[in-house]
Amino acid sequence: MAGKDRDRFSTATRLRLLGEQTAARVYRSQNRRQARRSRLTGRAAFLALVVCSLVLALAYPMRQYVSQRDEIAEQERLSQQAERRTEELRDEKARLQDDAYIMRLARQHLHYVLPGETGYTVADPDAAKDRRGEPGASDRPWHANLWDGVDSADRDAGDRD
Repeated sequence: MAGKDRDRFSTATRLRLLGEQTAARVYRSQNRRQARRSRLTGRAAFLALVVCSLVLALAYPMRQYVSQRDEIAEQERLSQQAERRTEELRDEKARLQDDAYIMRLARQHLHYVLPGETGYTVADPDAAKDRRGEPGASDRPWHANLWDGVDSADRDAGDRD
């Protein structure tokens, strides 16, 4: 028995027992993993199929919902804009009922003057230069300017071809 106790505590015996126990654990865990994998694979595939079909079934209605919400928001924005414009037009209509406002507009835009007043118009020489376009174009007859315009339009059309 003393020889058996000695073998039980020897390093070689301990290593061998430890190796056997480890091999048994690894074998058991591999068997469990394989059993679990094979058992869950069918369920996982079915679950994935169900989830994919739900996503596909809900994708089109969700897209329609989002696009309709965008359209509703756009229509509400346009409605608010139309209401603001309506209020502005109502205010303008109310102002146009006032004779003093009408007189002020006539004086401002149409250059009307009241009897006894003297109206003055100031010509701005810089504005006249800006209106002409080409320098020296007003010195020529109108038909020359017309044909120059046609020729330049022809040249521009030829460049595009």
